Amino acid sequence: MISIIGSGRVGASIAFLCVSNALDDVLLINRTKDKAIGESLDIANSIPPTSKFSIHGTDDYSTLSGSDIVVIAASTGLYFKDRTENMVSQIAMIKEIAEKIKQYCPSTIVLLVSNPLDVLTYFFQKESGFSRFKVIGIASSLDSSRFRYLISEKFSVPQSSIAGALVLGEHGNSMVPIFSNARIDGKSLSSMLNDDEKNVIRTEIRNYWKKLRKFKSRSQFGIAKNTYDVLETIIQKKEFSVPASVVLQGEYGANNVAMGVPMKINQNGVSEIKEIELDKSETELLMNSSQKIQNQIKSAQS
Repeated sequence: MISIIGSGRVGASIAFLCVSNALDDVLLINRTKDKAIGESLDIANSIPPTSKFSIHGTDDYSTLSGSDIVVIAASTGLYFKDRTENMVSQIAMIKEIAEKIKQYCPSTIVLLVSNPLDVLTYFFQKESGFSRFKVIGIASSLDSSRFRYLISEKFSVPQSSIAGALVLGEHGNSMVPIFSNARIDGKSLSSMLNDDEKNVIRTEIRNYWKKLRKFKSRSQFGIAKNTYDVLETIIQKKEFSVPASVVLQGEYGANNVAMGVPMKINQNGVSEIKEIELDKSETELLMNSSQKIQNQIKSAQS
């Protein structure tokens, strides 16, 4: 069973993909019970006639029992200028949720999509005591898909011709697109861009969510699909290479901080953290991003 905490646009979109693709039974949990029930009643109408799975909504955390995966998509409120605006209330929320999950499904794998993503991934792992390989923040894959889209638009090429377009570090203003790893039809992206062009793309990726919000209230489909891809990997016992946030213990020179890095995921969670070669400027930017997240963590602890 897949349990999703938070029945807003993102949580409901993830649930829709799981149910309409007959991935597994889905439980929606929301602090407003009627919201969870209403979304589940709507999404239930997308169940394929050949599916053996269903969906239900509740506000009762005890129903988490037996969950193979729990997705946290809950929020205490909207942010408008920065993902850290509601950090204090979001951390308090994530600590409460960690206690519930630890109580009712201590063997589950947890996927976080709530913001500030890296800070919450860190605090959930520390509060729950779960293995760091079973607490995964889903956001760097979303940032990477935005990187790939921007490359596709700039060079007028299909996204299928682009490989290795990764964005690492914070899911925030210090995220680091890895130009040195990206290829278009096998040709190095770095060799096709000057420093000014790289800076433009870097800024566009970091501000993508702000541009999107000029046209709609918030994003939902991109993060939902990126989360679904990880859910499918775990439930169907596949293996998947993807950038995501995890608590680091020396990888990329970072300790006791969660941030987006390349990894392999299988049915047990993170099976490998992959350390790829970065150029000098990317290494410096990634270390700066790590330090920024650590500063956020320290400010929340003080």
